[in-house]
Amino acid sequence: MKRVAIMGTGGVGQAYAAKFISLGHEVMLGTRNVSEKLSDTSKDGYGNPPFSEWYLANRNVKLGTFEEAAIFGEIVLNATLGIKSIAVLKSAGENNLKGKILIDVANPLDFSKGMPPSLLPELSNTNSLGEEIQKTFPGVRVVKALNTMWNGLMVNPALLNEGDHTAFICGNDAQAKATVKEILKSFGWLEQNILDLGDISSARGTEMYLPLWLRIFGATGSGAFNIKITSLK
Repeated sequence: MKRVAIMGTGGVGQAYAAKFISLGHEVMLGTRNVSEKLSDTSKDGYGNPPFSEWYLANRNVKLGTFEEAAIFGEIVLNATLGIKSIAVLKSAGENNLKGKILIDVANPLDFSKGMPPSLLPELSNTNSLGEEIQKTFPGVRVVKALNTMWNGLMVNPALLNEGDHTAFICGNDAQAKATVKEILKSFGWLEQNILDLGDISSARGTEMYLPLWLRIFGATGSGAFNIKITSLK
C-alpha cells in the first residue's frame, strides 16, 4: 500500500481520496489553508455539500497544506484547477516532489469568459498542462491520465458499459506509466482498455478533447459517457 497525496479538495480530489482509501492506501488531501478549508461552509460550483461536511464523513483521510501533502505522499495526484496547477505545485515544493510519480488528471480550462470554458492559449495546441508540469519540475515523473472523463468514471469504470471503455495515459517515464497502469487496474480498468499514447506531449491531445467533452455534456446533460477505441484488425 502507498501513501498518496492528492492536491485539491474539490469533487475530483474527494472521489480519488475515497477510492484510494477503499483500496487500503493512506491518503492526504492538500489545500492552501487548512483552517480556512475546514471553516468554509459554501457549496461548490456544482451544488455539492461543502468540504467540511465531506471531511466529517471521511475522517480517515488526512488534510494538510500542499507542502505537507507533498512531503507525505509517495505518489502525488494533481486534482487542482489547471489554471492554478503550476502555482500549487510550486507551493508544495520542488524538492518535496522530486523523484516521485505525479499523476496529472487536471485540464487547463479557462473560465474567464463563462461557460463552456476554453483552453488556456498558452497551454494548448503546441503545449499542454502535462508538459508544462514536466518542464517546470524536471525531476518529477509526470504521467497524464484519466483527464478525459467525469470523475465518477475515473475511479469506477464499471459504471459504464460494464467497464469496457478507454482510458489514456502518457508520460516520459516507462516505469512510472507502468505503476500508474497498475493503479488504474486496481480501480477496475481493464488492461486492454488502458491506451498508452506515448510521451508527455500526448497530453496536448487528451487535454484538447475537453472542449468536445464539454459540448457533449451540454448537449446530453450528462457527464456519464466516455470514448471506446475500436479499430479494424
